[in-house]
Amino acid sequence: MKKSMMALLALCCAAGAMAAEIVVSMESNGVLRAEGLEPGSSFTVEWASCLTNAFTNNPAPFAGLTADSNGVGSVAIPMFFRVSGTPSSTNAAPEGMVLIPAGTNSGTDPDFGAYSLTVTNAFYMDATEVTKAQWDAVYNWAVAHGYSFDNVGSGKAANHPVHTVSWYDVVKWCNARSEMEGRTPCYTVSGSPYKTGQSAPVCNFEADGFRLPTSDEWEYAARGGLQGKRFPWGDTITHSQANYYSSSSYSYDTSSTRGYHSSYATGGDPYTSPAGDFAANGYGLYDMTGNVWECCYAGSDRVVRGGCCVNDASGARCGFVIGLSPVYSDCDVGFRSVLPAK
Repeated sequence: MKKSMMALLALCCAAGAMAAEIVVSMESNGVLRAEGLEPGSSFTVEWASCLTNAFTNNPAPFAGLTADSNGVGSVAIPMFFRVSGTPSSTNAAPEGMVLIPAGTNSGTDPDFGAYSLTVTNAFYMDATEVTKAQWDAVYNWAVAHGYSFDNVGSGKAANHPVHTVSWYDVVKWCNARSEMEGRTPCYTVSGSPYKTGQSAPVCNFEADGFRLPTSDEWEYAARGGLQGKRFPWGDTITHSQANYYSSSSYSYDTSSTRGYHSSYATGGDPYTSPAGDFAANGYGLYDMTGNVWECCYAGSDRVVRGGCCVNDASGARCGFVIGLSPVYSDCDVGFRSVLPAK
């Protein structure tokens, strides 16, 4: 995913920056220097004589000048420079994932009180819950390469989230996905990649492979940059925003329709919706609220976040978390994975 980072420098100043990511300065030898660009990325320099004029990257701003009828030649000397950088293709977000920036999200949740979530290193996260089609592609490769699972995984359709998978299953799936893509698996048992059985694996956070988000990473990402709200978009919820079981028991559930979501409560339980059917949050993540619970971990604890299509709005709140047995598997639990942004 491309992003644009910009900074402005007035020549009369030693340095100045309009964006935190890039710092622009003029060296004593007249060289324009920009710091904070991604290694290997491309960048362009544009200029303007004043901030109300359009910027240009014309490589010859002083060529082709003509004197006026009095024999006077004049030109507006560029006083402001703008540097924009685009990440190299190797640093772009992997297909189907979005960048979650490093930072701190703190505030006061209406129900859970003061909180502070800090992500030290940026990471990539699946934009949607892992679908049945994505699960099958990795699962089939995995069982042919020494992996075994407790469950084969289910899904209402290929583009719906996979469900009926255990915590043990999904971390092994993350390892298999890593190996499929030539990455180093994050989860090991006795120093070897975790592939079989029911064990408590060690997670190597320095590896470049796929893993589950921590509980704090998940909540930070789910809030989407919005601070102090129940949900990724605000303090109330309706069926137009998420797939959950609506109830009048909660004042913040203001949906005009109650019970299961009428658009998806067909064909028998589970009443999942296609991945990405609702609007994304501020980070470009879909279905962080409702559809299926998402597996995470907090230290050695296994937890799920986000609520699901058969649970009410209380479980769909950003700050809500419940423990999960690593062997539990049912139609209300799925997951999404993350990668380090290196």
